[in-house]
Amino acid sequence: MSTRIADLDPGGAPLLGEPLPVELANTRYAVRGTPHEGLAEPAHLAAWLRDIAPRLGNPPSEAALLAMDAHDLARALDLRDCVGALLTAAMTDTVPAADIVERLNTYTRAAPQWRELTWPAAVTRTEADPITAVLAELAGATVDLLTGPDRTELRACHGPGCILHFVRNNPRREWCSAGCGNRARVARHYRRSKNPSVDG
Repeated sequence: MSTRIADLDPGGAPLLGEPLPVELANTRYAVRGTPHEGLAEPAHLAAWLRDIAPRLGNPPSEAALLAMDAHDLARALDLRDCVGALLTAAMTDTVPAADIVERLNTYTRAAPQWRELTWPAAVTRTEADPITAVLAELAGATVDLLTGPDRTELRACHGPGCILHFVRNNPRREWCSAGCGNRARVARHYRRSKNPSVDG
């Protein structure tokens, strides 16, 4: 029986509805402070790309996802490292290393795209292979995020043991998810009950 992309294990990488560059950075996450790799093997990357496909302008075919290999995974992890470093630079208002910027730009240049009319809709085309095209799209989305209005709303989650990022879409938002907010409140309550003089 042949493998279908729908049958692939997602690998556990969280999807929180954040901009795609943040989602990519968040494929490295923590559970109760223990680091986890959501893209440990090519099948995890294929499943993650399958799950974000509705949000991509030029999603890879099922055949391309099933053909994913260690080289594709290595490129995706390299792009993720670049994105993570650039998100951190934006959040800390520091200048990223020039080689990080150049590596990201290498991905954006790898798959030139154009739009064509296919009456009555438009489609995005590229001559690059499907995985290169997806990585270029994610790199381009990173450029858009870091040069757009959401840059100032990038945040690192301060939930106990969490290492995820998010875009603060509400002035009161402090955590990546409701679960992290609940854990933070429970931890604060526990600290207060153990030491009533703690005001925090």
